[in-house]
Formats: sequence, C-alpha cells, structure tokens
Amino acid sequence: MKIALGVEYLGTNFHGWQLQTSNVRTVQQVVENALSIVADHRVRVFCSGRTDAGVHAICQVIHFETGVKREDKAWLFGGNVNLPTDVNFRWVRQVGDDFHARFDAVARQYHYKIHNTKTRSSLLAAYSLWEPITLDLEMMKKGAKCLVGAHDFSAFRAQPCQAKSPIKTIEFIKLSKTADEILLDFKANAFLHHMVRNIVGTLLKVGRGEESPQWVAKVLAGKKRKHAGITVPAQGLYFVQAFYNNL
Repeated sequence: MKIALGVEYLGTNFHGWQLQTSNVRTVQQVVENALSIVADHRVRVFCSGRTDAGVHAICQVIHFETGVKREDKAWLFGGNVNLPTDVNFRWVRQVGDDFHARFDAVARQYHYKIHNTKTRSSLLAAYSLWEPITLDLEMMKKGAKCLVGAHDFSAFRAQPCQAKSPIKTIEFIKLSKTADEILLDFKANAFLHHMVRNIVGTLLKVGRGEESPQWVAKVLAGKKRKHAGITVPAQGLYFVQAFYNNL
C-alpha cells in the first residue's frame, strides 16, 4: 500500500530536503528514520518538491510504500514522536497504488517573506529577508504582472537546474503587505531551480527604484540569468503546498 503525509519543517538547520552522500542533516533523512521505526522496516519517501538548504515547508507532500498495516494515527503520532522538533507530520492518508507525490502534482505554491523595516530583527532573521529600503509595492506588482502565464523562465533559472524545459506556467504572483512584512505568493505548474528566489531578487530592484517594472519584461524576454536580479537568501522561502487531482 501507499501512504501520503503532509510534512511541515523549519529548514534553518537542514541541508535541504534530499538525502546526500556526505554526513549532513537533511529533512528526508529524519523523515525516513521516523517512519522506518513505525513500519519496522526501511522506508524510502518521495516528495512533491525538493527544497534547498534553509528553505521551510508549511505542507510538503510525501508518499512511501509499505507492506505493513498501521492505523493512520500510528503513522501520524508515532512518526511525530520519532521526529526532531523542527519537523512535524500534519496529516496522513492512504492513497492509490498509482499515486506519486512528485509526478502527480499539477501545481505548487511558494511564499517569500520580506521584513521591510529600517532596523533588523533578531527574532525574524531565520524566517524572512531583511530589506532596510522601503519598497514600492505597487511598482513590484506591475513588474510581477508580466511574469504570469506560460513563459521561458531561463533568466530566472539556476545553472545546476535539471529541469527538461525552462517553460513553466505561473498562475499568479500576489504581493501583499502587513505592518513591516511583505509577502510574495507564487503558484505555478512547476518551478525551476531557484526560480522564485531569482524572481524575488529581480522584483527587489524594481521595489527599490533601481529599475522600472518594464525592465522585468526585458529580462524575461532576454532569457539570460546574468541580466536578472540576485538569488535572494533561502530563509525567506516557504514551500506552501502541492495540488493534486487525486488526493
């Protein structure tokens, strides 16, 4: 049988989601260890979208296969007992044998948080990007508008990206502000490596007044990574959820 779970984690002290050959701490490692204890056999999990070092998840979706029978609460609460405090299972359910957390996802959603205030915050440093320059949210919204839809996002693609095609479809980019926090909300059918962080770095230049909103469209059309903004730090990025037709 196949079991799916929703996983929440604080990425600060992890070297990303994926298992690595070097002896470093990863989310996949601790999740598999916890589930293996409950299953009483070695468990291998598959996720809806791998995250880099320092990136957080509100609800990563995973699945694994097992031949043992356990009640849902055993996977959920038994798993959580064996997880470190910076990882948590939020829900569990049995899925069909044809379900795959990665390949069945029809869309994914990310948030990026910016702490936009003149003074830095020690409490928020691990959860958001500090930007001391007051950002023009309306100009950033205009710049983001040209990125919505199906485009070649080569200009926002990291060099190690293994995606077969740079063409992705962004359903929306929403920007909002509450007190000193700016939230950028992205939903797309899929994302390239560092795509969200590179888009945020590009929109920051618009928000600071260094570039016009029309410049973003030129960067997109040019398809050159060197013409876009910087890759912003990982701590402001959150994997929010994956969307499925069969879950």
